[in-house]
Amino acid sequence: MTVHNEALRDHACLIVHGPDQPGLVAAVTGLITRHKANIVSLDQYSDNPEGGAFFQRVVFHRPNLTAAFEEIENDIATTLEPYGMTWRLTDQSVPKRMAVLASTSDHCLLDLLWRHRRGELPVSIPMVISNHTNMAEDVRSFGIPFFHVPSQGPDKSAAEAEIVKLLAGNVDFVVLARYMQILSENFIDDVAVPVINIHHSFLPAFIGAGPYRKAKERGVKLIGATSHYVTKDLDEGPIIEQDVVRVTHADSAADLQRRGADVERAVLSRAVLWHAQDRVIRHGNHTVVF
Repeated sequence: MTVHNEALRDHACLIVHGPDQPGLVAAVTGLITRHKANIVSLDQYSDNPEGGAFFQRVVFHRPNLTAAFEEIENDIATTLEPYGMTWRLTDQSVPKRMAVLASTSDHCLLDLLWRHRRGELPVSIPMVISNHTNMAEDVRSFGIPFFHVPSQGPDKSAAEAEIVKLLAGNVDFVVLARYMQILSENFIDDVAVPVINIHHSFLPAFIGAGPYRKAKERGVKLIGATSHYVTKDLDEGPIIEQDVVRVTHADSAADLQRRGADVERAVLSRAVLWHAQDRVIRHGNHTVVF
């Protein structure tokens, strides 16, 4: 059964990305008009009007969208083919399926579950997977299935294979809510959906264990968090969102960790929201966020 967000029923989002050139906006708005749809919002950006890249996000309302969806897709393909554009069309009333991977830290995971329950995130959560069991009851109290997949020792292949098996065909993207395991290149390829991570600090500062202790020892005046897409280069994927909070010499390492957890929650939730709303366009190793 497909679940729909009734407030967004008959709303579609079209993302267009490719080489900038004259006529693109007219082509897109013209095809929307041909299908008797009304534009609700339109954002666009060109990084260079002379041979640069063009990015566009347009949301439109079309009564009885489901029946017309395939016809609109075919028209988009035909219309944009001469321009060499990459595009995708999504039904905004259908929430994206988001799996969450977590370890022992619960602040990001529980924040996502809480926001989901409040209706703040337009997603469904078919499962939470963890390499520990300490959050099992908390997750199940939200009515969400919890799966324990242990991951110990240097060889993570068996655990990764089990996770891929759980995810296969069941999710549209994955969130690492402080999942403290290094993922292999094979895992990223096998999952075959976007994976979003949250990282304490601006990358690549204070990598590894004990980041807030290291920050305290360094005497930092700002701490922050970065949410990014996961690539084979670990924490070097395209950045979606970042934020900071000011700290002082009087803050202990525990204070930094507590305040850092607040920033991590906020940054990750915004990144998840924007991804779920099709606001993020990846371009090389960076993003355009509308």
